Order: sequence, then structure tokens, then C-alpha cells
Amino acid sequence: MLPEAEDERIIKAASILAKNKILTPIIIGNENDVQRIAKKLRVSLQGVEVINPRDSSNFENIADRLYQLRKAKGMTPEQAKKQLLEPIYYGMMLVYLGKADGLVSGAAHSTAETLRPALQILKPVEGVNRASTYFLMVKNEDIRVFSDCALNENPDAQTLAETAVVTGDTAKKFGLVPRIAMLSSSTKGSGSSDDVKKVQEATKIAQKNRPDLLIDGELQLDAAFSKDVAKKKCPGSKVAGNANVLIFPDLDAGNIGYKLVEYFGEYLAIGPIVQGIPKPVSDLSRGCTVEEVVHVATILAVQAR
Repeated sequence: MLPEAEDERIIKAASILAKNKILTPIIIGNENDVQRIAKKLRVSLQGVEVINPRDSSNFENIADRLYQLRKAKGMTPEQAKKQLLEPIYYGMMLVYLGKADGLVSGAAHSTAETLRPALQILKPVEGVNRASTYFLMVKNEDIRVFSDCALNENPDAQTLAETAVVTGDTAKKFGLVPRIAMLSSSTKGSGSSDDVKKVQEATKIAQKNRPDLLIDGELQLDAAFSKDVAKKKCPGSKVAGNANVLIFPDLDAGNIGYKLVEYFGEYLAIGPIVQGIPKPVSDLSRGCTVEEVVHVATILAVQAR
């Protein structure tokens, strides 16, 4: 589901996705406008579906479903209809109703404008209290999963533990055997601040709740990545020195961390993608390229399947 019909990058990406039969793109917008942009760009829209909320025969029914979902929060039927005219909300409702497998937005919208409808409509799955986000960090054959880099600003120990578990399960969907490092400024008690204690507590909760996952912490980044450092700081750890899932202690660390790896480590950063909700939703950067849109949509299709 692509709700940003007036963005040329989205039109180009939809054409590529359809041409290579990666998935069936659905663009939310006015078909005449979409065709006009495609003609200008000289790209084919064969295999691309375009839906205009204003022309939808199911508009009233979908608006009523949105109203039923949000009436406890004070939404009126009239407000539901007005909100449904916004492409992101209409697209999110189609995802909710099973008419689409996921949604990619953010090329022309802020993170809040993309994620707010997802969190309002696609409630967390059973057993998850708070949704989180992840990035796939890819360089050649090396794939790492970073979380949370875009949603929860300062998670408590319980939320951090839950994020670790959900991210571990996400990693499995991409064929990884998750080795989850709970990152900190301390390794195994070398520090004693409240932030360190939070990560220590989160590690214990996650290990208790999911003994089937390899989770270790608290670990500094060098201990998580370097086998030599791991031997000195935490010998015997099954995660240290070989981590492929990194759980950051707060949003500042996560956002800075993935961008450092992207720009200085030359990894491809795919995301952020929301996890812990029934269907995948991704928030693009407003500076994204056509290739990044294609990558993110492809990852969502893989996750949905």
C-alpha cells in the first residue's frame, strides 16, 4: 500500500515493483493524476492498482469501521469520514481489513503522520504491550537488525525487554538465528548508573520470558561486535562478539547508532519498520531514493508472507 500518489519516487518504485513482479503495488490517489505523473516520468503502471477513496463503493462501510475503532476515543461518524479521505488513513484501514499486506509511507509525510494511524488502527498483537521499530542493516551478505531506532523515546525495562523479544522473532523471519545484545555504556557491571541498571533489568526479564532466545547484556558495542573484546570482557557469552540483533537503550542511541553504521560503515539501512502490530508498516525518510522505497516495500512483502 502506497498512499503518497503525488510523489514521483513512489510512482517510479511502484512501476519497478510491478514490472519485476515483486508484489502488486496499490497506490492511494486520483487515477488521472497518477497516470499523468507516470506519463511524465515515462514509466508503465501495468500491474499497479490505483484506488481513490472518494470513488470507493465501500467508503461508507470503511468509514463506519474506522468510527467503531475510534469512537471510544471520541471520534464521531463525520470525523471518521473526513479522516478517511486522508490517503494514509484510508490505506491503513485497507491493511486493517486485510485488503493489503502492509503500508509504506513517509516520502512526503513526517514520522508522526505515518506512525500515528498505524498505532491507532493496527493495535499491538496479543502479548505485546507496545509496538516498536526495527531497521535491517545490510552490507553484502551481512545482515543485522537494529531496534528501537524510531518510536519509543525512553523505554522502561519492561518495554526494552519486550522490544528485544519481538525483534528476535522479527530476525527469524529473515532467516537469521538471533543473537541479541542489550546495548549499554557498560559491560557486565562495569558501570552502575540508573541507565545501566535499566538495561540489566531488561536483560533479566527478556531472558526469563524467552529462554529459547540467545539474549545477553548489558554489553557495550565493542563487546557485542568484537570477538577479541568479548573474550576479555565477557568470556563464555554466546552473544558477545557475534551479535546480529542490537537493542538500543533509548531512541537517541538507536537513531544515532543506525545512522553511524549507515554513513560510516556503508550499510544499507532498510526501515524503520513497525513491529509488534498485525501487519508491517514502514516509515520512509523524506529524503529517500526510489531504490530505498523498492527495498522497504520488498521487505514488507517478505515479512507479510
